[in-house]
Amino acid sequence: MLCIGALPFLNYARVYAGEDTRIEDEEVLTSTPVSTESKWLDDYHRHIGFTYGADVTLNANYLWRGLYAGGLCLQPSANVGYGGLYAKMWWSVGTTDWAFTHFQPEFDFIVGFARWGLDASLVYIHNFNCGFFDFHNYPDHGNVLELDVRYTVSSKLPLSILWATRLSAADGYLNAAGDTVRAYSTYIELSYTHRFPYDIRLYGGIGITPWRSLYTLFEQDFGVVNIDIRLRKDWSLSEHCGMMLQAQFAMNPSRLAADLSTAEWHPSNPHRQSINANIGLGFYLK
Repeated sequence: MLCIGALPFLNYARVYAGEDTRIEDEEVLTSTPVSTESKWLDDYHRHIGFTYGADVTLNANYLWRGLYAGGLCLQPSANVGYGGLYAKMWWSVGTTDWAFTHFQPEFDFIVGFARWGLDASLVYIHNFNCGFFDFHNYPDHGNVLELDVRYTVSSKLPLSILWATRLSAADGYLNAAGDTVRAYSTYIELSYTHRFPYDIRLYGGIGITPWRSLYTLFEQDFGVVNIDIRLRKDWSLSEHCGMMLQAQFAMNPSRLAADLSTAEWHPSNPHRQSINANIGLGFYLK
């Protein structure tokens, strides 16, 4: 029986055993064996030949890098790889909020290379409000090209740092003269995953933006935009199929009240919330 499954839980390698960070997160489950080194700081998984994987997750909320990106959504993905090179397709079909007033589909296509703890990828994010090859720099929508680079120390020390910068489109704001300024929105995240017995994992991450960007809604410069905590439990359903349940809590410190004393909750405008939570149920091929 074909079982598809959970979006990688850590934001590491999308096809490399190590994040998904969407992604961006844990070991990608494939039918191809991998070999490992015995050294403590360089025990990187080496893919042997062709690899593939697939998963699907149902999320109560779509949370991404400290941003509220939508309400109830179904998010499937599929990937193929060979010797560190990989390609991945990722979809999200869901609502903009829990009022179910609008639907917000998204399609991402990722190509990259992952080896020796380093994962470098080019991410294409398609916005269905514009043409597939439209890369104009609209302030509020448009297709996106993003460069992601992540380094993970090792499986024995799963400390990871991510640098992600938008290269084109859907990444601008209007200046005083009314001209669109490209922001080159950048997100930097330091994360760590602790593994408990019984296939339980605790993930923690902190993310910043170094300059004015979409992560602060283009309203301020440097900001701590994401404190992310996730608890995940996996179950093996068969030799090739698994299931996961994940709970997530996220806070965006840059959106705290002016006196920094209260966390804000905006049910009518969740995109401006400083606190968010999510629960996700997924199935995956392994």
